[in-house]
Amino acid sequence: MTPKTIKRILLFVGTPVAAVLIVVFACNFMVSCNASGRTYDDANEIPHNRYGLLLGTSPFTANGARNFYFENRISAAEQLYKAGKVNILIVSGGDYTRVHETGYDEPVAMRDSLVVHDVPEDSIILDYDGTRTILSIVKAKNEFHLDSVTIISQEDHNRRAIYLADHVGLHAIGYNAAPSHIFHNRFKNTIREYFARVKMFIDILNLE
Repeated sequence: MTPKTIKRILLFVGTPVAAVLIVVFACNFMVSCNASGRTYDDANEIPHNRYGLLLGTSPFTANGARNFYFENRISAAEQLYKAGKVNILIVSGGDYTRVHETGYDEPVAMRDSLVVHDVPEDSIILDYDGTRTILSIVKAKNEFHLDSVTIISQEDHNRRAIYLADHVGLHAIGYNAAPSHIFHNRFKNTIREYFARVKMFIDILNLE
């Protein structure tokens, strides 16, 4: 194989790869810039909203291990409620018990965990349409008729959710739950989030 042929192959392969990387990083840059100054790590500093939107995930991973993303979101929601920064928590997720043998009813799992942490059950609303972040946001605006909300998830997820909220006319801020302390889990989730933001822009186009 001649050097010229190798160069042509590299150009043929490299051009679309470079284009994909540019799109991925551009989407992530836009989402991060948009949420600048609108996510919080300290419950004492975050403004009050009547409603908090707790974005769902399962309490256990597919292989039955503890899901620290779930546990940390519950802890963050508890902190906000007990600090008086939200009055009502909408727990938004899906019921996967009928589609997966190891699936969980996410809203019920979140509610039960919050109650264990002394959050009153009558301050919790179950939302079963939250199988995707965009569905949680759209329902908060169109069916719960919220004008403002505090989104509760990990920071990267919060930033994406805030961008979606802006698109539907819902004023949102985010309270950042801690990520998993396991490096492999954090790395995997970071990579997933990069591509989830690209998918988000496709979803936004479909909403038009």
